[in-house]
Amino acid sequence: MKKLSEIKPGIEVVINRIEDDELFLKLMEMGFLPGEVVVVEQIAPLGDPISVSVAGYSLSLRLNEAKNVIVEEVIIKTV
Repeated sequence: MKKLSEIKPGIEVVINRIEDDELFLKLMEMGFLPGEVVVVEQIAPLGDPISVSVAGYSLSLRLNEAKNVIVEEVIIKTV
């Protein structure tokens, strides 16, 4: 598991949990729910903020907010 702030652009991850309860409510209203797929789209030149895609739309997160979102990489199974 990693923090969303550690994910490189273009990588799909699944939200595992949000560590800050106050931030959880704010992000939940924007579609950040456990089990939701998130893609980091861009990182600002100085590293803050980051742009992510979640629940069909894009939004910006501050780095200190992204550090509270615990994610795991999407594993693609081949048969």
